[in-house]
Amino acid sequence: MSSSKHPAPEQVTDRLFATERNPEDFRFDASVARVFPDMIRRSVPGYTTIIPMIEVITEQYVQPGSHCYDLGCSLGASTLAMRHGIPHTDCTLVGVDNSSAMIERCEHYVALDDHDLPVQLRCEDILYTELSNASVTTLNYTLQFVPPEQRLPLLTRIADATLPGGALILSEKIRFESEAEQDIQTRLHHEFKRANGYSDLEISQKRAAIEKVLIPETLHTHKARLQDAGFDQVLVWYQCFNFVSILAIKTP
Repeated sequence: MSSSKHPAPEQVTDRLFATERNPEDFRFDASVARVFPDMIRRSVPGYTTIIPMIEVITEQYVQPGSHCYDLGCSLGASTLAMRHGIPHTDCTLVGVDNSSAMIERCEHYVALDDHDLPVQLRCEDILYTELSNASVTTLNYTLQFVPPEQRLPLLTRIADATLPGGALILSEKIRFESEAEQDIQTRLHHEFKRANGYSDLEISQKRAAIEKVLIPETLHTHKARLQDAGFDQVLVWYQCFNFVSILAIKTP
């Protein structure tokens, strides 16, 4: 793997919720974009494992002459992982995000990256972005921000655009059927954040800000919907606490 060549994002410490603030919904604005690498590293268990494995999975499923998409690319960590997993020079790699602040910073990291494969970046809504001839698509902690009623149509569009033998990598925060398990996994996640330096105030305020815009679902719901969308094989390849990454494949 060539992940060591990826440019290291600027590590500005996330202090967005460190002081008392008026409750408001979480938005991927310029203030979040500035601290995003630090925020996601300290908030999402396993993130630093998932990113390099996206490179490995991409290399396994990418097809010559095909399109690869990173939907909700933010600063481009998964985009660059996909880029380094694509050995074919005739592939097209597209990163899509509806936050102009994220796309602007993503352009910077793509330019710094040591790789020749061009990357197209689109600042647009993933619900309406054009998809075709896809061999690998990534939704890395993106679907959870899409309104639940729009998730199946989006996944169906992705599946319809995916070539036989192609795959979707879907990473999500999930909830559990059992309230007891939900409580345990939530507590462990909060302890993970505390171990990474977040205070109780930061954890509480971030949770209040994000709970109306990040709507998690059960693993069963995700698997069933991916199959309904048109994927033939659906499996969990990674889980840490209440965060999972799923591989959905269209069989040849």
